[in-house]
Order: sequence, then structure tokens, then C-alpha cells
Amino acid sequence: MSIETDAARSDAGEDVDALARELGEQIAEMPLYERYQEAKQKVEADEELQEEIREFEQIREEFMLARQTGEATREDLRTLQDAQEELHEKPKMSEYLEVQNELELRLQELNEIISDPLTVDFGGKAGGCCED
Repeated sequence: MSIETDAARSDAGEDVDALARELGEQIAEMPLYERYQEAKQKVEADEELQEEIREFEQIREEFMLARQTGEATREDLRTLQDAQEELHEKPKMSEYLEVQNELELRLQELNEIISDPLTVDFGGKAGGCCED
């Protein structure tokens, strides 16, 4: 390898890094991403909703433990499902989940565009996407 080849590869790597940063910045400026951030902030700022989320998480943890020990019942599952449904029906939570789903779909589309010329699923190999 020559010094020129190494320099060209270094420049190409820097170009890719710059493009990746720009892509991230452009995604952050998308109206859909801004809507997601706003919906997330509303959920995080609502203390009553946060308490309901904590209660749901407690029910879910108890169910998972019961399932691991073989003690989970259909009633336990129904309780978990009811709690999740009730939480998801809250207007702020419903809006957040809807916009989160839209954003995940859009990011999946972008992943497919990036992955198209590659031989790997870029987003899948990079660790997935958007889990909060």
C-alpha cells in the first residue's frame, strides 16, 4: 500500500463520518422527529402519567417474574394487558406511541436506503434503532 492509497482511504473515511453526522443532524431537524421529541417531553413532564407508567412497569415485572418461575396465570396476563391498554389509551401516551411508531417506520425506510448498496442490513448490524 502506498501513502497515497492510505490518505485516500483516510479521506473517504472522514467523508463518510461527515455524511453520517449530517444525516443525524438532518434527521433531528425532520418535523416528524420534532413531533416525537415534543410528545416524549409531554409524557415525561406529566407526573400523573409517570406514576401510571411506574405502576404498569411494576405489574409487568411481577408478571415476568411469575412467568419465569412458571407461576403466571391467564389472569396475570389479562391484568398486564388491561394495564397496558389503559396506559396506552391516555391521550399523551397514545400520541407519543403513535409518533414513535411513525418515526421508527421512517428510520427503517432510511436504513433500507442506506443498506441497499451494502451487503448487510446497516441498522440491524449497527444495533437496531430508537429504543427508549
